[in-house]
Parts: sequence; structure tokens; C-alpha cells
Amino acid sequence: MKPAWEDLGTAFEGSSSVLIGDVDCTVETELASQYDVSGYPTIKYFTAETDAKGDSYSGGRDLDSLKKFVEDKLERKCDPTTPDSCSEKEQSFITKMTAKGEEAMTKELARLEGMKEKKMKAEQKSFLFARIHILKALTSTGKEDL
Repeated sequence: MKPAWEDLGTAFEGSSSVLIGDVDCTVETELASQYDVSGYPTIKYFTAETDAKGDSYSGGRDLDSLKKFVEDKLERKCDPTTPDSCSEKEQSFITKMTAKGEEAMTKELARLEGMKEKKMKAEQKSFLFARIHILKALTSTGKEDL
């Protein structure tokens, strides 16, 4: 289970909407109790629809099953053609970049792609990947990659 979980964390490391984390509930007993965790391993997920204690995941424990669940049920990607699906920060980026035109967007996409492997805070990396996703959707070069 642990290798699949670690691989899942790596797969969504740059996600702007998914955070994969883990807690050792044999050590963090108070936290485990707070979230009604009594058996190990327990997988919980949190969305706007779940209550504050999250919902328990009951699907497969292999990487493919976990990844499919995250992609189908948890991951949210901004679609520049429907701004409602985007955060305010993403909407602002879309407005700024579309005003600059195709050439500037293609240049910015190349710059951001070059930054993917650099060390940065999780929030920064998340927004980096969100911008890459947006620019790929907005540029003819990026659309070929989607």
C-alpha cells in the first residue's frame, strides 16, 4: 500500500486541486480519533461535499485504482473556456495572458515548462502546473499536447 500511496503523491505533486498526504495514526492518536480513524491503513478524502471528517475511501489500494478515483472524483482542472471552473487567480492569469496573444502565451508556456523540475513551495508548484494546463488549453501548440 505504501509504495502505491507514495507513487500517487508523486503523480499529483503538481496538481492545483489535489493534495496527497499521510499521517501515522499510531503516533498521532489524537488526530486519528478526531477523524474517526480506527483501522490502518485508512484512506480519507475531503471535498466540499464531505463533512469536516472526510469520507472513507473503499476502492482498490493499487496505484491504478487510487489514481482513477482521484482523477474521476477529486481532481479539478480549470477550463479556460468556462471560467466558472477556475479560481480567481486562474481567471486573472487567463485574462492577462489572452490579452498578450498567442506568441506571448507560447513563450510563457515554454518558460513554465522549464521550471517544472525546480524546487519550490507546494503552493507555487501547484499554481505552476495550473498555469501550464491553462496555457496548453489556450495555445495551438499546447492543444496538440492535450
